[in-house]
Amino acid sequence: MKRFGYFFVAALALSLGGAAGAMAGDAPSVSYVDAGYFQVILEVQAGNVGTPSGFELQWMKWTDYAALGGWPADANHPSIYRSVFTGDPTLNPDPGATCWRLAPDEAIQIQVGDFFDETGLLANYTDPLRDGTDFVFRAVPLGAEAAVGSSETILAGTPRAPECTQGFWKNHFERWPAACFPMYLGTVPYTAAQILAIYNTPATGNGLISLAHQLATVKLNICNGSDPSPIMADIAAADALIGSLVIPPVGGGYIAPGVSSFLTDRLDKYNNGFLGGVANCPTKTVAGTWGALKASYR
Repeated sequence: MKRFGYFFVAALALSLGGAAGAMAGDAPSVSYVDAGYFQVILEVQAGNVGTPSGFELQWMKWTDYAALGGWPADANHPSIYRSVFTGDPTLNPDPGATCWRLAPDEAIQIQVGDFFDETGLLANYTDPLRDGTDFVFRAVPLGAEAAVGSSETILAGTPRAPECTQGFWKNHFERWPAACFPMYLGTVPYTAAQILAIYNTPATGNGLISLAHQLATVKLNICNGSDPSPIMADIAAADALIGSLVIPPVGGGYIAPGVSSFLTDRLDKYNNGFLGGVANCPTKTVAGTWGALKASYR
């Protein structure tokens, strides 16, 4: 096992399913890329038969995995989190791949813990990951190519941190700093109740909504005392891009995801601790209460 900063990453020799089956070919692989307070970034690379039907990512807490002696035979076991990738990403597009359905040997990055506003997937968990927790992950191809078997299992964890994500603020309305309101997103002022309504609205391919989720979260964090210096230029750029557009469900504004995705990703990285600055957040909570009821194919 090798340590990377706050977290551990290891390729475990625990591949279940192997490469047996009617279709000859290589299983996909999963590798660690990076991690923040509430998400783990992985890369899934298809084998030499690709994943033309898409693939499923499975993960579970390391403690559950160890207690159960590995992956449960029942893929619907309550300890397993699952996301099926068959469409096209718009929130965090990977410049190396434009679709979750991979050609032979093609690779794509996945931000586990940031699925609420993502498209082209069906997940039973869309909240941020719990901080300070180790998880195991594997990829399983779909369709006929599933015969090549699943990837090896890898272990990756999140560092301990204060709660600063959109999920935290959405679930803790009572903690919102009064000094933040009215909150301007672009040139339009919003009340706290309107920001809460925006938080409750999934992006479903509208880049304005996903950008607003992260921008409002950044502003709540800064109002609460987090250091704004790593993200000030991105805040100004996001406000300029939004301009006078009124964000749903308050209004009917729209921005194409490809136009806003860079800024959305930058703000999300700040809120997840990748860029530094987020240090003063109210309290810790256990992730898992917000997006679980909102898992839908978007």
